[in-house]
Amino acid sequence: MSRLLPDDLGRVPWWLGAAGGVFVLAVAYLVASSLVRPSPPTRLPSSPSPAGVGDSLVEDRVVTLDTRDREEWRRFDFSRGAPVAGARRSEWDLAARRYRLIVNGGDQFAGRAGVVSLGAVPFDSVRRVPAEGYRGTRRDQGGDPEHPVLDGWYRYDFFSHLLLSRGRVFAVRTADGRYAKVAVVSYYCPGPEPGCLTIRYSYQGGGSRRVAR
Repeated sequence: MSRLLPDDLGRVPWWLGAAGGVFVLAVAYLVASSLVRPSPPTRLPSSPSPAGVGDSLVEDRVVTLDTRDREEWRRFDFSRGAPVAGARRSEWDLAARRYRLIVNGGDQFAGRAGVVSLGAVPFDSVRRVPAEGYRGTRRDQGGDPEHPVLDGWYRYDFFSHLLLSRGRVFAVRTADGRYAKVAVVSYYCPGPEPGCLTIRYSYQGGGSRRVAR
């Protein structure tokens, strides 16, 4: 049986020292990350002022929906370029409640709207949207509308407890079968206070799939 000499008591195996170093670095990284709070873009809700855009191509617009109410869906109509209140079942394309987004299409919806995720690509790089693959809104087990594709617009930041945009661009087929491209910019009012869902979009009123000149 080997005996542990006094000099051996002060020695630390190399692998134990390396593991300790990695642990210290990991803790330092977590502490530093917690001290750097992201600053998401903030905007006030847009004033509803619907105006028909006809068959024109509307490029690179920004609108902020007031989604602070936890119960009410705020509807948006691309053909009028504004949030709309009291819209008929077929007179809206996109709706938001808090951070959730749905479209006017799918089970129990009057429109033909659908969504395809184009991934985290530059907004300006999308000049034409796909012809197929659009998914409508569905109902969860409780009957609440949800859209699993649009739910992918955000990521949750563990340290700041903020919802931050993933930078994804979505192709949207509207309720009447026209097309748009959409990206979620932010979810915050000044403060920041949650409930100001800001989207960037281009809309093709002419019916083609071309969403940029």
